[in-house]
Amino acid sequence: MTWEDAEEAFKTADYVVLPCGSTEQHSLHLPTSVDTLRSFHLTNELAERAPAHDLELLLLPPLQYGYSEHHLPFSGTITLDADTYRDVIVDIGRSVKRHGAERFLITNFHAGNIEPHKLAIDQLQRQHELPTRYVNWTDFAREKLEERFGDKWGHAGEHETSIIEHYRPDLVRQEKKRPQTLHDLAESEQFQYFDDLTLEGGLGDPTDSDPEFIADIIAETTDKVLRDLEIQG
Repeated sequence: MTWEDAEEAFKTADYVVLPCGSTEQHSLHLPTSVDTLRSFHLTNELAERAPAHDLELLLLPPLQYGYSEHHLPFSGTITLDADTYRDVIVDIGRSVKRHGAERFLITNFHAGNIEPHKLAIDQLQRQHELPTRYVNWTDFAREKLEERFGDKWGHAGEHETSIIEHYRPDLVRQEKKRPQTLHDLAESEQFQYFDDLTLEGGLGDPTDSDPEFIADIIAETTDKVLRDLEIQG
């Protein structure tokens, strides 16, 4: 868009949407761009289906960096400080408010972003009077994912591997998919970095990925999120 195109789009959009990913290690078989790829593709699914729910979404470019301090022992991880990341989200929200956005929507695809997001949203709504909605995509799909994959899947495991195989199978190192090796931790012990948890960098068993199943889950979850966004305050 040119600035003139954007000016009109801000006026008509029901939500201005910021997809949030990260740049961080995803074990031996997936690229560091996993969360940003998911943010791009799955938020685009929302935008494409939105008119069927009488909604119009204006998508901002995905934010490719997040709070990933806990993945730093693995090469390729780039992180922002938690306070810096919160400030980035607030600054983006302030910008869209300046351009006339009525509602801001953050779609999130990295667990480490959640706490800074909560603080940023609180600030945007209280200090900048910008109504802000939050979609942590996995939460909307969690019940169905657990039915298929159980409750042990996680970072770079069955779920994320399935999504990348669905959208970008060329980026998956199939020969390096293996059940992830976990270290023993006491139930009360708090890990400092992700290599305290896992040898390869992931959780679960990516060899149990199922891109055909995930295609159905993407369609169901897209409509589930959009039905929630139809409820506008």
